[in-house]
Amino acid sequence: MSRTIHLSACATLLAATALTAPFASVHAADLPSAKAAPIAPIMTQWSPWMIRGRALVVVPQEEARLKLGGAPIVGGDVNISNSVVPELDISYFFTKNIAVELILGVTPHNVKGAGALAGARIGSAWLLPPTLMLQYHFTDLGAFKPYVGVGVNYTVFFNEKAKGGFTSFDLKDSFGVALQAGFDYMIDKNWGINFDVKKIFLEPKVKVNNGLVSGKVKIDPWLIGTGITYRF
Repeated sequence: MSRTIHLSACATLLAATALTAPFASVHAADLPSAKAAPIAPIMTQWSPWMIRGRALVVVPQEEARLKLGGAPIVGGDVNISNSVVPELDISYFFTKNIAVELILGVTPHNVKGAGALAGARIGSAWLLPPTLMLQYHFTDLGAFKPYVGVGVNYTVFFNEKAKGGFTSFDLKDSFGVALQAGFDYMIDKNWGINFDVKKIFLEPKVKVNNGLVSGKVKIDPWLIGTGITYRF
């Protein structure tokens, strides 16, 4: 008799389990998982490289101290032509504020006499003035990103040609100090518009007619440029 009651109780328990199991399964599926893995944020990688292409106007602020056969030429001066050239700049950012910029380009110029030498055609030359600038960039003004810089310039003079009645014209390669100010206005994260002004303090030695006329020419050009910025 007790065996019959025991079997009956077991059968009742199995039936109840079978009926409630689907509901328990649905209820468990509705509960959120306590161990759901968090979604990692997507980080934008910062690139330290920037390039600029500019149209550049070179405006010399010339002044000469010349001698003829060792004697000063009183009132003797020179006039150096302006030039408009393309310029390429490559920047590397050590931080979001500190960068170095290498400035590359070449400029042609004609040299004529002025003052006591007015009207004399002296010569022409090409200048290769690579300049390395250390810059500080202001980054808390949104799309407007101004900067200032100071650096060193080394100007190489080449393709020098004497003109007029002169037989030789030589300018000595020279170092100079450079100052800079400008800004980028970023259209999006990669592209922007640039405006830039530099002043280079440059005073090379000059010889004309194998040293018959010699001295120093202060060129001190302003470099005014505008162009396109690309940030990698």
